Amino acid sequence: MGGIIILILKGYILTVAGLCALYAIRHLIFAYDRLLGKQRIFYGDIIDDELPSVSVLVPMHNEEKVAPNILKLLVEADYPRDRYEIIPINDHSEDKTKEIIDEFAQKYDFIHPLHRYSGKRGKPAGLNDALKMAKGEIVLIFDADYLPPKGIIKELAVNFKDPIVGAVMGRVIPINADKNLLTKLLDLERCGGYQVDQQARYNLNLIPQYGGTVGGFRKDIVLETGGFDENVLAEDTELTYRMYTSGYKVVYANRAECWEEAPEDWEVRARQVKRWSRGHNQVMFKYFFKVLKSKYLTFFQKFDGILLLMVYLIPALLLLGWLDLLILFFLGDINIIAPVFVMLVLLLFSGFGNFAPFYEIATGTMIDGLTKRVRLLPFLMFNFVFNGVYITLGFWQAFMDFVKRNREIHWDKTERFREEEVVE
Repeated sequence: MGGIIILILKGYILTVAGLCALYAIRHLIFAYDRLLGKQRIFYGDIIDDELPSVSVLVPMHNEEKVAPNILKLLVEADYPRDRYEIIPINDHSEDKTKEIIDEFAQKYDFIHPLHRYSGKRGKPAGLNDALKMAKGEIVLIFDADYLPPKGIIKELAVNFKDPIVGAVMGRVIPINADKNLLTKLLDLERCGGYQVDQQARYNLNLIPQYGGTVGGFRKDIVLETGGFDENVLAEDTELTYRMYTSGYKVVYANRAECWEEAPEDWEVRARQVKRWSRGHNQVMFKYFFKVLKSKYLTFFQKFDGILLLMVYLIPALLLLGWLDLLILFFLGDINIIAPVFVMLVLLLFSGFGNFAPFYEIATGTMIDGLTKRVRLLPFLMFNFVFNGVYITLGFWQAFMDFVKRNREIHWDKTERFREEEVVE
């Protein structure tokens, strides 16, 4: 019996090491494609007078610090007014968010506020209520801290001229990247994640991801498939997989850039990462087998889709791997294959935790010209450990959500740090 247990423990280590090596190879392929491959462009250069009608939704909960900025920019957007409306969603706010929204609504007749002070709080619930009143065939979403440029509405909406496009995603760039070490590291993550990872997946016809803001979708598809699941914290990831398993595609528009406010506090970042992990893993439990069985996905799309679903599972598997190594050590068995385990441990941390992101982040910084920011790459190891802890906590929350199907989910809003208006 003891021999079987040891064999299982060793097999687990080999499995996790293989997964990490697979992710490292995946990152390397994406970096290579972004540098030397043929770049696929989105539909942003299409000139068409028959643009679709658009409803822009802006979820807000206690957003008095940032609400004036995004509303000012959205009313100045370059889009035909007879096909354009803005729906600010005041979701149980207790500050001056309602007053700010109403002040804008009095000035502009295409702003149609939604004030929610009953029912479940949270982004999915707010979006579901807003979809019922939205007049546009295309729904675009911006989080309240974002600063959309004047032409981004048109750049995103024109992609839906292709009937196979179910959703579109633009690029996110931190506006406060130089604030402190955390924001600089997050800027590196965003650079690699969007400039390289998202674009490479789009180039290779894999699964580029709709990110829930600076993007949009066809309203009828979401309504016909039951709206947003209010018990899933990653409504964007859920929508991505819903689109692909329903036969639609997600377009990544790398040139459609929008500024965001990155978290400036490690505690705030920890809560954000934990929420993302919980929500993403909720989607993994929901769509893992649906992706494998989908008739609309190619083999490589299924392969990439599964790896993307598992990306917030890997840190939990790594932690179990370390516990596995400790058990083998105290059982006195690890010394027999010590050289192999040394190599595997190095692979676990260098393949997934250091070199793998390095491929994409280094490529992204080169493309964007952020040469000085490259000096921060060694700090990514610390960031990896930090993220790994809170991603693992989020995974276990998602696992308990899966076990206790009726467990109530509470939305944790990200704290804002902006102290003054950045647009006039």
